[in-house]
Amino acid sequence: MSALGGDDHAAALHTFGRAHRDAKAILIVSAHWQVSKPLRLSAWDRAPLVYDFGGFPQELYQLTYPAPGNPVLAARVAGVLRAEGHDVTPQTDRGLDHGAWVPLRLAWPEAATPVLELSFPFVSPEELFQLGKALRPLRDDGILVAGSGGIVHNLRRVHLDNKQAAVDDWAAEFDAWIAAQVESRNLEKLFAYRSLGPHARLSAPATEHFDPLFIALGAAFPEERVETIFAGFQYGNLSMRSFSFSSARS
Repeated sequence: MSALGGDDHAAALHTFGRAHRDAKAILIVSAHWQVSKPLRLSAWDRAPLVYDFGGFPQELYQLTYPAPGNPVLAARVAGVLRAEGHDVTPQTDRGLDHGAWVPLRLAWPEAATPVLELSFPFVSPEELFQLGKALRPLRDDGILVAGSGGIVHNLRRVHLDNKQAAVDDWAAEFDAWIAAQVESRNLEKLFAYRSLGPHARLSAPATEHFDPLFIALGAAFPEERVETIFAGFQYGNLSMRSFSFSSARS
């Protein structure tokens, strides 16, 4: 539903997008494209959309995001990953899933920046971090690397009848704990979040929405500071926290 915009979270993403309009391309890893190895990488000229959800208002299925792809840049991304030992398969028959096009549409509504989507495998947080680390050279090429998921994402517990519902204590506690570990770059605790994080199993009952965080952390350079794009909840416990490592390196 956040694709419809009109709230503080959408406004924050739009502000972030305006500040990064000069990105050569956007490489996004979405919670909705977790598949077994090898890695898959979109390599189309124009990004079609996948409406991979059901039971929502019809207007969501009418939204568009005609962002261009870039097969040449896709080859560059594949080469960077292969140089670090990752097997990559170009894919031209899968469009952008909603985990990718929803935040992209809010941040860059003009759909002018080329978009590539990368799958991620079923591996440990440490391995996902190394996958993100392999992407660092792309940032020096002007490619923005993004992870799309959610720190607190338990759809069995959301209060769908009230977007402005009071935040559940368990969700707030886990979200704040993760934010603190990201701020201090405490990778050891983040890698062990399922055993160390308060209410971790309740906040992230499955890992696919949480795991893109590790790729984003890996893609960040160690000396970069964390910048909060947005912090807050919707529907009582759905964390919309967003942050970046895009500040100038010192």
